[in-house]
Amino acid sequence: MTDTSYAHTTIDEVGGLAGTEFGPSTWRPIPQEDIDLYARLSGDDNPIHVDAEAAAHSPFGGRIAHGMLTLSMVVPHLREIYRVAGTSTGIVYGFNKIRFPAPVRSGASIRVRGRVAEVEEVAGGFQVTLALTFETEGSEKPAVVAELVLRHYR
Repeated sequence: MTDTSYAHTTIDEVGGLAGTEFGPSTWRPIPQEDIDLYARLSGDDNPIHVDAEAAAHSPFGGRIAHGMLTLSMVVPHLREIYRVAGTSTGIVYGFNKIRFPAPVRSGASIRVRGRVAEVEEVAGGFQVTLALTFETEGSEKPAVVAELVLRHYR
């Protein structure tokens, strides 16, 4: 039995989603291989992410995922728990707020839960603001708290 709820709707019904809670998604690990790849792609090779010895002497006691890497993992999580069908396209319009309250240790698993904070009609569709919380397995403090703004077009 799972306690997961879904925000799966159609473009014609998205206007009524405000206040809807959804999630959590399933747990997904962030392995060191992904952290190393992100470091190479982004140029962010801070030792707390890629150097085991240096990271062991940091306040985190070991290597941690980049906050932006963790945030970018939103896509596979949302595909599972949030969907608007019948659109011609959907885009990430931006973020209103992003905070990284706790680190994600290398190899740890994360999941996402959220709430539809706001729905506004825009030309050709809707702008939806999702209040998201990224949880780390075994941690009481969230890894990421963010407001993601999406646009769904008819």
